[in-house]
Amino acid sequence: MKKITEDGMEQQNQRKREEEIEDRVRDYWTKRTKDFNVVRMNELHGEISGRWIAELEKMLPKGRPLAVLDAGTGTGYFAILLAKKGHQVTGIDLTPTMLEAAKETAELFQVTVSFQQMDVQETSFESDSFDAIVTRNVTWTLPDPEKAYREWHRVLKPGGILLNFDANYADNVRHKNQKESWIKPEGVYGHIGMTQELMQENAEITLSVPASEHQRPTWDEALAEKIGFSSWGSDKTLGKRILRENDMSDAPMFLFWARK
Repeated sequence: MKKITEDGMEQQNQRKREEEIEDRVRDYWTKRTKDFNVVRMNELHGEISGRWIAELEKMLPKGRPLAVLDAGTGTGYFAILLAKKGHQVTGIDLTPTMLEAAKETAELFQVTVSFQQMDVQETSFESDSFDAIVTRNVTWTLPDPEKAYREWHRVLKPGGILLNFDANYADNVRHKNQKESWIKPEGVYGHIGMTQELMQENAEITLSVPASEHQRPTWDEALAEKIGFSSWGSDKTLGKRILRENDMSDAPMFLFWARK
């Protein structure tokens, strides 16, 4: 009985730690929404969107409209790109202000996307709901990435694919390479409008989450095998193709993909 009680207390403490991280991440991105959206709008109006679409379409099933989940949609960048291509897209995010900006941008680009406030680690979707899941710069913020991967595996249809674009941002923080994080207001990747307080908050969040403790995407591949994906792989050169000179030297963007 004592062991059960101790296990229960540990689970409660773990959940409390996760909730604290979620609250901190949501508060941070609430403060960043306006400036973050400027960068995403720059992307939507720039040539980089063509490069993103080319990479997405290279990996996505072809020849038909897809049911796509944009997990951690932010201000809706991937969701809008894919809706413009005729796919049925659902975008979820934890931060209400991000979703408000996403809805406004979708209206501006005259596309239909279902935006919903939801935790990417624990969604309300039925199993086998989506042909594809796309996610960008999300897993590094999560209190329990393995839980997210299990959830994404659950809601994917058999044969469906997960495309996760991320980076080892903790390495950038450890090397204190702030220079590559700052961009001009017309930039397409990085931070604008950052105060020293926000930069410190970003660094502390980055080093507090589980992903910061692992070498990625090797760690992601091990999780995919553990969870039961049928195949998986990664591309560490993606950042150079898409972000080009904006790809961070200490935290280059990679693609991790996994098929159910």
